[in-house]
Amino acid sequence: MKRIIINGANGYVASNFINVLLKQDFQVIAFARGNSSVTAQDRVIQALNLINNGNTPQPDNLKIVDYALLDENFGLSENLLQELFSTDVDYFHFAASLKYDRKSKDELLAVNVKGVENSVNLFSAFASADSRFFFVGTAYSCGNIKEVFEEKFYPEQDISAFRNYYEWSKRLAENVVKQHIDHAGLNGHVIRLSQVAGDNRTGVTKTDYGIFDFSKRVYKLALRHPESKVRAKISPDGTQNLIPINVAVDYLLQTVAAPKVPTVMNFVANKPVRNSYIINSLRKLMPLDIVPVPGLKHSQMDALERLMAVGMSFTGNYTNIDIQFDTSKRDEVMASADDCMDEQTVYRMLDYFIENSFKKNRTKEKIPIGDE
Repeated sequence: MKRIIINGANGYVASNFINVLLKQDFQVIAFARGNSSVTAQDRVIQALNLINNGNTPQPDNLKIVDYALLDENFGLSENLLQELFSTDVDYFHFAASLKYDRKSKDELLAVNVKGVENSVNLFSAFASADSRFFFVGTAYSCGNIKEVFEEKFYPEQDISAFRNYYEWSKRLAENVVKQHIDHAGLNGHVIRLSQVAGDNRTGVTKTDYGIFDFSKRVYKLALRHPESKVRAKISPDGTQNLIPINVAVDYLLQTVAAPKVPTVMNFVANKPVRNSYIINSLRKLMPLDIVPVPGLKHSQMDALERLMAVGMSFTGNYTNIDIQFDTSKRDEVMASADDCMDEQTVYRMLDYFIENSFKKNRTKEKIPIGDE
């Protein structure tokens, strides 16, 4: 079977991808960063245990390597790297900082831009000519685009063209890959993921990113101020592009299987999720009445609404948008997947997430749920 090398291996998407690769007998090399309190081995196994409810076997086809993203050759010996790249590989760069604010600018430039440069340099030095490099980025590198976001490279722009520094850093990283393709013959590709949610078949959701982080913050607010009505600066007609984790993994598996794939692909849901689905679900799941008011100004908010706004410091940038993503190149090589995220599916994911995020803090009686 093909050898797959993955960095940032303990992340949500990467670990779910690895979990399926192992079950299909691929040989997986997982790069993860250890520290003084937890080893790289433990971080990857912990991530796999979370997926498998603590029942991850010790597979023979998994090798975990402790690496340093920002060091030359990841701080690894040439002998080890020559061994790891001794056959054709598909190399997936997942490693990233998910911070977004201005104070994290230097970290974002280091991890999300220099880290990609280091990764490409290592791949170029040790990989065979038939190996492939995949940078896994974000569909929100589109920034504040008004037209359809196509599956192509876009030029670098000032931070003012983006909602936050995370998006900006990911655009810069895409262009690092482009420069190496154009000037050094890199066999490179960019995969743009939209917001990855839970499994749309089961509702199981083990990420706290995006709308799930928002729901966690809202839930804590509801516990302190039950039965309150809170206005939020949210457009009910705006959308979130949520791709189920099982669909994201399916697309990644198809990428590995395909002999040739487009240089840039948008791995996004075909139909975005309306904000009203999320709001309606949260109303049912917690004793708080969220009222969407798209034009709500900070000066108009009461104290509770200002607390809500603080909890939306990241997600608030995505509550009044409706981005259109092109997937024509992806669809040329990928079999269609059931990426349904209707209101019932959104509810099941949020219900699972809230139940499992707060069960340790709950009393024996379940917290009242809206109109049920």
